[in-house]
Amino acid sequence: MAEVALEPQAGTPEQGPDRVAGRSPWALALRRLGRNRLALASLVLFVVIVATSFAAPLYADHVAHTDPFVNDVNGTTIVNGKKVPLMQQGGGVLKLGVTPIGPTWDIRHYFLGSDTQGRDVAARMLYGGRSSLEIGIGSALIACLIATVLALIAGFYSGLVDALLSRLMDVIWAFPVYLLAICIATVLLTAPNGLEVGPIHVVASSLWLPTLIIGLIYVPYVYRPVRGSVLSVAEKEFVEAAVAQGASNRRLIFSEILPNVITVVIVLLPLMIATTILTEAALSFLGVGVQPPGASWGTIIADGQNLLYTRPWVAIAPGIMIVLTVLALNVLGDGIRDALDPRAKLRVEG
Repeated sequence: MAEVALEPQAGTPEQGPDRVAGRSPWALALRRLGRNRLALASLVLFVVIVATSFAAPLYADHVAHTDPFVNDVNGTTIVNGKKVPLMQQGGGVLKLGVTPIGPTWDIRHYFLGSDTQGRDVAARMLYGGRSSLEIGIGSALIACLIATVLALIAGFYSGLVDALLSRLMDVIWAFPVYLLAICIATVLLTAPNGLEVGPIHVVASSLWLPTLIIGLIYVPYVYRPVRGSVLSVAEKEFVEAAVAQGASNRRLIFSEILPNVITVVIVLLPLMIATTILTEAALSFLGVGVQPPGASWGTIIADGQNLLYTRPWVAIAPGIMIVLTVLALNVLGDGIRDALDPRAKLRVEG
């Protein structure tokens, strides 16, 4: 039968107050999330992608027995029990040039084939996934942390402080994301010493460089919704009661306001991770993200763009990984939002 929305009734142990009495909002949210099978499936998919990506060294060393960062154009592999060269004779009548070997579908021998440098595409894809996930998760955490701190300051003190911080966010927001990221990355990549801020020194080849760049440019995207929540919570009666009791600003911010706006940050976090992974892939594809000999999903797609007609799996495989990761994070974010919505009605199947 069709799904029917039922309002909780007092005294009914199945869906009334007796069932939720004594449970914290976080326990209720976790319970709602546990009932969302689509969100749980997305979480499982994301965990599997993370686990396989971070197991890249195990695969490369103990399964494929290859180094995906070393060129091996003269190397060989095993296909159907026969030793074959990684670089095969080119096609056409004249047989000019060479073409890397395609997928062998043997997990031990170039499962997804080779790229133009004789490197194992499957191993590079796993290593690239680790880099993309590290940058995506790290930059999203940086953006959410900085944005939350600034939003708490702006929303609580309001006035001139709010105006200055909000206008600063507007200036950053005014620039196209990718154009701003490309400009900053180009400047830092061409600097002789990379990024130097006091005792902090980040070389151009470090993953911290794209992580910091992407994290900073996305601060305004988290700042706006969190600031709006802070302004709304700051006018609630319980905050006014705390002020009347003589609570300090520190207690008001961290004990009264922050716990009531942290749910907004939690909902935004998986969505921001998906966004930052896409941004990192785009920057690496353009050559201003992860630098050689490092690998990311974006750099592997760039390596395979000239092989789309002969060895399409070089570019298709990391593209599929990006799609699955971003899709899982977006669905998970929607599930977390529904679970944390205090106005969600209890639904039972009739």
